[in-house]
Amino acid sequence: MDINVMSALAEPTRMQIVELLRECPLTVGEIAERLQLRQPQASKHLRVLSEAGIVEAEVDANRRIYRLRPDPFRELDKWLANYRVIWEQRFDRLDDYLQKLQGKDTKK
Repeated sequence: MDINVMSALAEPTRMQIVELLRECPLTVGEIAERLQLRQPQASKHLRVLSEAGIVEAEVDANRRIYRLRPDPFRELDKWLANYRVIWEQRFDRLDDYLQKLQGKDTKK
């Protein structure tokens, strides 16, 4: 997992931008308006997201239209999958233990 991706996503405003871009591609101005930011602030956050490889921009005349890149999210999902397995195993053991406490020891 790329630490730059995690660092970029850790900032609340950048996470809000990612949530907006999940719906559809947007220009800097549209992002700034929806999040009630000044355009330079939105551009700064988008630059960080772009440098981390999370977003990409398409130039259309004098506008830059931003969209999410899928690769960082696939990597994040793959990284989290290991933790999902661990937690599922722990929850299964907890469920077994609770069933024993209730006198309902069932074999899987």
